[in-house]
Formats: sequence, C-alpha cells, structure tokens
Amino acid sequence: MNWEAYTQFILDETMALLAIDSPSGMTQRAAEHVMARFAALGYAPQRTRKDGVLVCLGGADMDDAVLLEAHMDTLGGMVAEVKGSGRLRIDRVGGLRAENVETENCRVYARGGAVLEGTAQLCNASVHVNGKYGDTQRTLDTIEIVLDEDVKTADDVKKLGVRNGDYVCFDPRARVTGSGYIKSRFLDDKLSVGILLGFAKYLRDEHITPARGVWVHVTSFEEVGHGGSASVPQGVTEAISVDMGCVGEGLECTERMVSICAKDSGGPYSRDVVNGLVAAAERMGAPYAIDLYPHYGSDVEATLKAGYDIRHGLIGSGVYASHGYERSHKDGVLATLKVLVGYLG
Repeated sequence: MNWEAYTQFILDETMALLAIDSPSGMTQRAAEHVMARFAALGYAPQRTRKDGVLVCLGGADMDDAVLLEAHMDTLGGMVAEVKGSGRLRIDRVGGLRAENVETENCRVYARGGAVLEGTAQLCNASVHVNGKYGDTQRTLDTIEIVLDEDVKTADDVKKLGVRNGDYVCFDPRARVTGSGYIKSRFLDDKLSVGILLGFAKYLRDEHITPARGVWVHVTSFEEVGHGGSASVPQGVTEAISVDMGCVGEGLECTERMVSICAKDSGGPYSRDVVNGLVAAAERMGAPYAIDLYPHYGSDVEATLKAGYDIRHGLIGSGVYASHGYERSHKDGVLATLKVLVGYLG
C-alpha cells in the first residue's frame, strides 16, 4: 500500500480547501469545491439546505451504516460597527479570540461583491505613540480592522460597500514544512475534510466495498454548534466526528499521532466505538493516544442533541495551538487515515 501517496493527496486537498475563506455561514464556495472533489473521485455528493455536503461511499449493509462527520466552516469575524475613524469593530463568528488575530491580514467581504484587504490591529497600535501598548487587554473592543484603503470616516467606508454584517476572514498562512509539519489557521477542521477525501479515494482505488454502509457529511455550522444536527441518512446507527485531536499539557497526543477521544465537555463517547477505534489503531499500527478534552464539543454531539439514537465517537490528527495558528504533522494524518481504514475499510 502506497500510504505516502495517500498522505500527499490529503495534504494537497487540505491546502486547496484552506485557500477558500469559509467562516460559519459563508461556506458556499467551500461546499462547491468539496462537492467537485468528491465528484472527481467518482462519487455523487449532495448539497444540503445548510450548504453542507453529504456523500455516500457505499457499503454492503446500508441499514447499519456509519456517518463520518467533518466540518469545512471556520472561525471568523463579522463587522459590528463602522467607526467614525473608518476602522471596523468586529464580532466573533465561532470561538474567535482577539489575542489570536492581532496583526493578522484579513479580507472583508462586502455584500455588494467587493473584497477589501485589511489588518487586525490594536487600537492605537504604534508602540512609539501608545505608552500603554503592553498593558492593554486584547479583546474585540480593543482590536480593530484597519482597511488598506484611503478611508478616514465611516462614510468613506460605506462608499466602498462595507456594512454591518459583512464577513471578515483571516489569512490562514498555510504551509507544509520539509519535515512534514502542516501549519495553518483552520486545520480545525479542513485537515479532516482532506482526510475523508483521502479515505474516499482509498476505497475507490482499491475497489473496496465496506461491510457497513459509509456516509460522509461535511458540515457548515460546527463552529457555532449545530453543524451535525441534521441530514443524517436513513440507516445510520453510528456517527464518528473526524475533527482535530487536541495537543497540550495533560494530554498524551502529539501532532504525529491520531487522537481517540474518550470524553469531552459533552460527556463520554460510546465505549464500544472507542474500543473499536483503539483496536483499529493497534491492528493498523497507527500511533494513537486516548485523551479527554475538557473544552471541546463536536459535530456528533450536535447529532445526538438533535435526538438521533446512534452510537458516537471522535478521532482526529493531533493539532497543537487549537483555534490559533495550528500545527499538525503528516504522520498524524496517516495515522487517522489508517484508523478509518482499519475500522471501516
């Protein structure tokens, strides 16, 4: 098996998706891209009303099917006020934190179609002018968007078409290093979408029909809590979120492993599913860790809260600096793919 080729395919797919701005609620272009990529692999993806992508990967028993959930929506901002100075105050989309966007380049998507560049800066950002620069708490009230346009008043900005409610998207700064690390904003969860495309390619290339039916749902509102709450096909008895694995103090997972979550802020995951995922990792020789995530929720929990009677699990390539400038590694990507192959393929 040429695992290296599948890993490279996943990284290429991830980089292409990272290049498309897609904060929660503005995922139409990303959905079109994901649909085209599944179609290129020979599948027949469907667009959901919430701009998600649903695709069947086949399987012998469609009455005991597994739903794999990943999300293409990301954190972002939304214009909350056009200030008299011509600067923009933003509100968060999802769990965006001001500390993690200061000095980042961004794009403002005006409803009229214009896309304007800018930068997130501390209010009064010049160190040689602001004697309290280091003492200022970074919040969305002290960080503002400085447009790269000749604007000095709110009217100047509005003449460019910018209004309250326009999206602000931050540059992902995506790159893959020679040592195999992938660094970018929004690996959560575009890296997992790449992994699911890699799994779909594996099934098609190897002419494998899984014993159980397999569906993929690439959701569009995970970062705001309701991505997986709908569009569960008939016959699904189990759902697995393929999302980022957490890396940090008190956890065993690294970026070069697949993380299997036993419990997060929503409570324990299905013991049978967790045990099955662990067995698949060991069978496939995939480096793994079992961890608990204290500040985490997933698509599959939204599925459960919507009332679906299913078993549930969560895996993902280890990702460091979650919701910031994130980092994973191709070894963790391959380990996650191997678990899916061992569990379903």
